[in-house]
Amino acid sequence: MPFYPDGMPFSTLATSSPIVGQDEGQLGGTMRLLLVNPNMTGAMTDRMAGIARDVASPGTEIVPLTAGRGFPYIASRAEAQIGGALACEMIADHAEGADAAIIAAFGDPGLAGARELFDLPVVGMAEAALVSAAMLGERISIVTFSPVMRRWYLDSVRDAGLSARFAGVRTPDGHASDLGNVQHSLREDLIRLCNRAVREDGADVVVLGGAPLAGLAPEIRGEVEAPVVDPISAATLQAQALAVLAPQAGFAGRASKPLPKTATGLPPALTRQFACG
Repeated sequence: MPFYPDGMPFSTLATSSPIVGQDEGQLGGTMRLLLVNPNMTGAMTDRMAGIARDVASPGTEIVPLTAGRGFPYIASRAEAQIGGALACEMIADHAEGADAAIIAAFGDPGLAGARELFDLPVVGMAEAALVSAAMLGERISIVTFSPVMRRWYLDSVRDAGLSARFAGVRTPDGHASDLGNVQHSLREDLIRLCNRAVREDGADVVVLGGAPLAGLAPEIRGEVEAPVVDPISAATLQAQALAVLAPQAGFAGRASKPLPKTATGLPPALTRQFACG
């Protein structure tokens, strides 16, 4: 759990200080966050849900959702197109009663479309990590576990509007064969890459990219010469904040909402969502 300089946990301060306009369902009350993993690897979802629960305010319900079809792990822009559709399906199936949704895959599959379609805040873990990093320092780097994600992650930086402040992506030379073990098998390599990003690329902040690295940032912070951002922690904290800043009632009149339209062959909840616009 993250702490303020005086030793008080974030979640404790969030609930001990009143928030103007605080209602049931907002920060400090009961809040329900969907954690949507468009990959099929349930163990990855469980790990990310555990991290989200550790940093969330007391009383927050984290609802972990894992894709039932698609890919064990999304590692390309082509796969992300499929994953984005699956993310929208899962949000539609569970949106009732939810205060916000987190797309828990680092390239944020389906993020723009989900924001158009659903009347609740939708946070992508890549964008959340990058925006948080931009508030911690001027120059940002991403360190990840495979070179195959490099171009896709560059898209995430561009989409976040941070290309001018980006110092680059650092990866190992080859793709890891066991994604479930990369935090251990590549730990020393990842620490070395983080420090190279700081020393050679001029990064002020390092983002650890990719769901398989979720939760590693707090473990290696003492060995990296700059702040290290964990994307799921950033996305969870931002989802809570956005649910307070922009409750669902304000979404109905958005100009970006799709026009109501019939759909054929889509799951029932998603069909109803498109019919409503």
